[in-house]
Amino acid sequence: MSGSVNKVILVGNLGKDPEVRRGQSGAKIVSFSLATSDTWNDRVSGERRERTEWHRIVIFNDRLADLAESFLRKGRKVYLEGALQTRKWTGQDGTENYTTEVIVE
Repeated sequence: MSGSVNKVILVGNLGKDPEVRRGQSGAKIVSFSLATSDTWNDRVSGERRERTEWHRIVIFNDRLADLAESFLRKGRKVYLEGALQTRKWTGQDGTENYTTEVIVE
């Protein structure tokens, strides 16, 4: 394969209002959690089952950050496209931590 694609498309509900902060350059950074759900019928019991996945979303684009800040609220359903990015950091206790985020540009 000559190349690869890092693209995520999600449709889900906001878990809380977006959090807005400023980067070192003064640019807006908006982050929020997005819940996506999958439902199915259990083959054994026949019961309806649901599994919810939580995704951490980060927006670095100033124009999109303004829109997110103005219109997104807890519970609102949103469609977004972004790329997966995993960050690593060392905690105060010396343990290495990882988080995977969807970056919207």
